[in-house]
This record gives sequence, C-alpha cells and structure tokens, in this order.
Amino acid sequence: PPPFTGVWMGDSKLCAIGVHCGNHITSHGLALNCCTDLTWFDHIIPCGLEGKSVTSLSHELGRHITVDHVLEPFFDSFQEVFDCTLDFSEDHG
Repeated sequence: PPPFTGVWMGDSKLCAIGVHCGNHITSHGLALNCCTDLTWFDHIIPCGLEGKSVTSLSHELGRHITVDHVLEPFFDSFQEVFDCTLDFSEDHG
C-alpha cells in the first residue's frame, strides 16, 4: 500500500510503479532496476521514503541482468496476468 507502492525485496525497492492523472489524460509506467548503477541513489531519498534503499536484479541475483534479459518474460507475464495480446507492430491501422 502507499507509500510502499512498487516491487520490494525486503526493505529495498526493486521496481517503481506510477500513475499520473491530469488534464483528462492518464499515464502510467514502471521502472524495473535491472543493471542500474545504485550509487546514484546515495545522493537522494528514493521515492521520498527515508530509511529505505533501492536494489536491482543484478545486485540481488549476483550476476549482470540487462533489460534485454527481462523483456520477453515480462511481456509474457503481462499478457498472462491481463489476459491480453500485445501488438508490437508499427502499423496499428
């Protein structure tokens, strides 16, 4: 629940999830830390949550995980959870 929205591993945030509504437009997105340089987070209070840290898949798994590694399983899971088919074609007719 807010303010702890996202994906957490213990007290460390792995993925931020956000929704913004304004001017009759809703935008949403997520930021999954794959191989992020975590030292940048030493200079801020991530997501305004004092005393919490940020982690990445690479850090947690102890090996280099790139965005390319996670795209296919992420999209597969997304389609399964939301019972939909993603269309990656450029021509949406």
